[in-house]
Amino acid sequence: MSDPNKNQIFIGIDTSCYTSSAACVCIDGILADKRRLLSVKLGDRGLRQSDGVFQHTRNMIELMPELLNGIDADRLGGIGVSIRPSGRENSYMPVFLVGKLLAETVGASRGVPVFGFTHQQGHIRAALMGNEELISKPFYAFHLSGGTSDLLAVDEALNVERIGGSSDINAGQLVDRIGVKLGLSFPAGKQLEKLALKAGERGVLLPSSVNGLEFSFSGAETKAAQAVENGESPERTALSVFDLIARTLAKAVENAAEHSKERASFLFAGGVASSSLLRRLLSERLRGSNARLFFSRPELSSDNAVGAALLCMDKMIENNGQN
Repeated sequence: MSDPNKNQIFIGIDTSCYTSSAACVCIDGILADKRRLLSVKLGDRGLRQSDGVFQHTRNMIELMPELLNGIDADRLGGIGVSIRPSGRENSYMPVFLVGKLLAETVGASRGVPVFGFTHQQGHIRAALMGNEELISKPFYAFHLSGGTSDLLAVDEALNVERIGGSSDINAGQLVDRIGVKLGLSFPAGKQLEKLALKAGERGVLLPSSVNGLEFSFSGAETKAAQAVENGESPERTALSVFDLIARTLAKAVENAAEHSKERASFLFAGGVASSSLLRRLLSERLRGSNARLFFSRPELSSDNAVGAALLCMDKMIENNGQN
């Protein structure tokens, strides 16, 4: 493969459930990373898709001009955009149409190609920054967020296949639902982690349900909610939630690693994976196991458009190499 022109830049756009994102990268790294969280009323546990579409539209009207005004339009080589949540059949959310429309419009006006990717692919590609030793190698990945808790097999070309994960609610949903029950605002991840870090010890032991590569969090949610209603301290409850997620993921990692002849590599991406507490608990539980753990940079764990921009750059490099 040949490198793209050193002067070329690549735009990424992502309009996920709760973050409007626009980014710009070049062969040397990230040039701009602009994001704006969608607004969720205190006490609510999410947004309707119609509200998300409206907020994304309003946000991107401001974010895209900021991004474009800061770059030289003549250097633009292409645009990458998230067009659906994952590669699974019938994976679709209306919020991604905002980003797709914007990417197609800018691409047509600038005369550059537009490439569509899944939101999940973008997370994995962003997580590879700082973990470049995994590039062009097969590995496992966990995409952990409010909408997804998937265990994925990723091949050398970054094709993604779901091989396991949550059979009911996702890790991010567990965190957000218990956080909201404790009076925290949505999304509750960072606030719940702050509470957990204040706990001297774990509260109630939440049930971990793992069957091979599939796992479940709904039983843990029920028991955690009961603990809150029974007067368990917010700090101890919060630590119980992170302890439960770590125990569950660790078991899934061990089960997946059993099928690997060599030491298996696991990359953790998504908003839940940004938790330093969860990373520490996982690393402690898997110390000495047949697994190598890789974590995305914290700032690139949550929803972002950097991954889509990098995927666009990769695609252009590939295309240039074939010409």
